[in-house]
Amino acid sequence: MTNEASVHGLGISVDDGGEEGAPVVVLQARGEALPIFISADQAKSISHALEDRPFERPLTHDLFVEMLTEFGGAIDRVRIDGLSENTFLAKIDAERYAGGERKDVVLDARPSDAIAIALRVDCPILVADEVLDEAGQPPEEFEVG
Repeated sequence: MTNEASVHGLGISVDDGGEEGAPVVVLQARGEALPIFISADQAKSISHALEDRPFERPLTHDLFVEMLTEFGGAIDRVRIDGLSENTFLAKIDAERYAGGERKDVVLDARPSDAIAIALRVDCPILVADEVLDEAGQPPEEFEVG
């Protein structure tokens, strides 16, 4: 089963000694928080999408969406659907039309890319129960901006 998620916010991880670490995007689904470590570039892209603030030049995620649209495609949803050795796995479910026929397309993606794209096209972000069972945490443990 999958659960619709929302982006709770962005933050910086902090270790037990109080040292800041990597950027984190926190999703909320099924009443739980799902922290996903991301790069600084991904955090910037997600931040721009959350704030509906365009960048001076198209970022990679903007370019991807524009190209997919130009070639007759659309994004239906993104899924955080697996966890392998502490690495989250994601898919982008898309469609394209050729010769009047619809074809479903599934693209393998990093969760951070999938989230950044979902925010740009306002499509659902889904998280599998198995992922939440393994990595979900109480939401009150996270302070995000």
